[in-house]
Amino acid sequence: MEKGAIVFLAVPEFLYNDIHRLSDSFKLDPSILIPVELQAGEDTLKAETLSLEMILSGMLRVISEPAMKNIPPEWIGYYRLFVLTVKPGIFHEFTGASIVKAENGEFDMALEISAVLEGLFPGSPGVLLNKALILESAAAELEKNGHAAERENALALDAYETALAQEPVLPDALFNAAFFFIRRRDFARAKDHFSRYVQAAEESESSLENSAEFSAEKIREAKKNLEEIGGLDDSGFREAYDLINRGEDEKALSKIREYIERHPKVWNGWFLLGWALRKQGRFKDGLESFKKALELGGEGSDVKNEMAICLMELGDFKAAKKELERALRETSNDIKIISNLGVLAMKTGDRDKAASYFRTVLELDGDDPLARHFFDNQ
Repeated sequence: MEKGAIVFLAVPEFLYNDIHRLSDSFKLDPSILIPVELQAGEDTLKAETLSLEMILSGMLRVISEPAMKNIPPEWIGYYRLFVLTVKPGIFHEFTGASIVKAENGEFDMALEISAVLEGLFPGSPGVLLNKALILESAAAELEKNGHAAERENALALDAYETALAQEPVLPDALFNAAFFFIRRRDFARAKDHFSRYVQAAEESESSLENSAEFSAEKIREAKKNLEEIGGLDDSGFREAYDLINRGEDEKALSKIREYIERHPKVWNGWFLLGWALRKQGRFKDGLESFKKALELGGEGSDVKNEMAICLMELGDFKAAKKELERALRETSNDIKIISNLGVLAMKTGDRDKAASYFRTVLELDGDDPLARHFFDNQ
């Protein structure tokens, strides 16, 4: 959305009545100029159009945008007090709006709203946590569609670390940061944050004031993940994962089997084993490994997607379709899964259905090589 220019003017007379009506404690300071956001495309203020909403918008822009850093700090503090006087519920209103925008995939708008909250509540762990979650969601969406997300992940990490540096630490920051580190396969830090969350929960049991910050469900989930991470916090797991990513599957197999001997009940090890075997073309063995991963509690669409690839290569198209459809229900708009449905349709001779799937892939990623190859060879 295009933004309007910001102009500064002396306190307009109507503000004195408006502020007095809203608060007896806040006093307007005539020595501080008032920022006003003009309508997009306008460069001068029409006096008859001036409104409280334009003033609030101007103040929020000045508070939240780095380009306004030349404004005197005492003015920024004054604008914060003004906004909070006029809109005392803005924290919950804007937090809810940013969450809705993120859920709808409008991450830029969600981050813009988050920046306003950061300006209004500098250093607030709740605002920083919300920002980290938005960035994490944006990164996950990019990665799901086959794009790099280093920038988003780095910004999410920075937001988490800033929130975790606050005292006292926000329990939900510990809890969510732990999952962030699991997704980044930094199991040592994930373990540390879950441990700190559980410890803080146990210490809060004697304090009715703090115990409300912890839910029984989250405490159980943290403890469950701590047990699982006990096996993932193992250098062999990370080494095997890196070897597979580099295409050194034979070396990876040796490392994975050593890892599984140490941690036979950690499903992630069996998933890695299946992944390496599948890449070597050993589809039957790979399928058995993925089944073992599911048996041990493996979750998510990746396991089902990998199983489907093995089933396709083994000629069991019906079972492959079932797994892919289950995976897609869990993670809609996942390019890998939709693309594999296209491949399956090609294997069964249904080129119209394959075209439909690959068309959807191109809507999500116009540069997808497999989808492009399909249409280039029609």
